[in-house]
Amino acid sequence: MTEIKTPSPTIAIVGSGPSGCYLAQSLRKRWKEAEIVIFDRLPVPYGLVRFGVAPDHLGTKAVARQFDRLFEREGVRFIGRTEIGSSIMLDELRDCFDVVVLASGLHGDRALGVPGDRLPGVYGAGRVTRLINGHPDEHADGLRIGERIAIVGNGNVAIDLVRLLLTPAERLRELNVAEEVVRALEPASVKRIDIVGRSAAGQAKFDLAMLRELTKLPDVRFVAEDLGDEGGAGEYGADKREAVAELARTSPARADRSVHFHFGWTPERVNGKDAVQSIAFRSTADTDASLLLDVEGVLTAIGFEELTASPIQRDHHESLESDLDRGYLSPGLYCAGWLRRGPRGTIPENRADSKMVADAIIEAVDTARLVAGKPGLTGLKAHTFSSTPHTEESA
Repeated sequence: MTEIKTPSPTIAIVGSGPSGCYLAQSLRKRWKEAEIVIFDRLPVPYGLVRFGVAPDHLGTKAVARQFDRLFEREGVRFIGRTEIGSSIMLDELRDCFDVVVLASGLHGDRALGVPGDRLPGVYGAGRVTRLINGHPDEHADGLRIGERIAIVGNGNVAIDLVRLLLTPAERLRELNVAEEVVRALEPASVKRIDIVGRSAAGQAKFDLAMLRELTKLPDVRFVAEDLGDEGGAGEYGADKREAVAELARTSPARADRSVHFHFGWTPERVNGKDAVQSIAFRSTADTDASLLLDVEGVLTAIGFEELTASPIQRDHHESLESDLDRGYLSPGLYCAGWLRRGPRGTIPENRADSKMVADAIIEAVDTARLVAGKPGLTGLKAHTFSSTPHTEESA
């Protein structure tokens, strides 16, 4: 009996960050000849890996090299400068591709949500990190961090900011940070950073390895305040608390620059008229306790959210039949990464997420719940695409 071979599906992935690229890897393993096209509104791929990872974390950024193989050897096509929902409508894409996966991520900085949080001098961590990494949407015009800075949040992104703001200008240039950005950050002028989080020290969101990287910074005194007596959640929490205490104990008694850790404080308001002058906090444990920091700049590192102006909104495509646990939105339409589960998780977690969504797509095709037959890129006759050596960009 002759086995009937089912055709490979045509697949469009919206977003070329780690979620989109890992998804393409998994689907390529299953369908060697399938047309897989990754669309992105930016002219270059890799999203979070390229623009969200600190430039001195070269090992993490190196994951882009394995993604290069997708486009150079494995026949996956990249089309940049093409915003789905603007340049091409999502319905057009769905009419032409058997499978469409939304993997465009979430990159809007969450606002503090307190009076004064829109004053000049308040900047989101995402904006600053993208600026340092040369994101084409960001510019340094008007950016001024100042000598005294408060960073709100105590996760890994906050630790990244501490490290980058205290990195010498020469090293930033070695990491290919643009000169205008180096001048705007003025790392030599930073004298004091206060890093303030809601959590107790033992429950802070940073990883121990990230905290220990701070020991490499020269001429910095670390001060641990509000450590309390509790270690947090279990032994790991105690390790975090002790790591902060150790950082303070072993740092120089005197230095030109200082970093002060504060735990258990909630932002209440940012003060100033035409620019930031101070930021006030209240205790998360005792509403009568308060903390007032005189600062020139406030950096928020409290997470990301969906931009209200984004042309792709996940909830616009959800229905009673959607199953977000599997990334399924509707027949032929899926979502992956932060767009699926919210702005949390590391790059390895995005890999696992993408593999799960790929498995759901493969199962749908193998069980004939999703039948291949749409033309793919050739169906987008109203649009013209031109090629560059490693990517393809819309004309």
